[in-house]
Amino acid sequence: MQVIVNGEPVELDKPVTVGELLGRYGLVPARVAVEVNQRIVPRADYGRTVLDDGNQIEIVQFVGGG
Repeated sequence: MQVIVNGEPVELDKPVTVGELLGRYGLVPARVAVEVNQRIVPRADYGRTVLDDGNQIEIVQFVGGG
């Protein structure tokens, strides 16, 4: 199964949730925004939103600074 993450193809062995994908990248869900096929996924849905073959995912990480 292949998805596109931030413009790059990513091979997955099996369907995963948005939360599992974030874990694969070591990202903290509270510090990112995720869009699947141009629709924002509410943070509360990360654990139950299963990705399908061909999905396009955009992950934006919040960075603090001053």
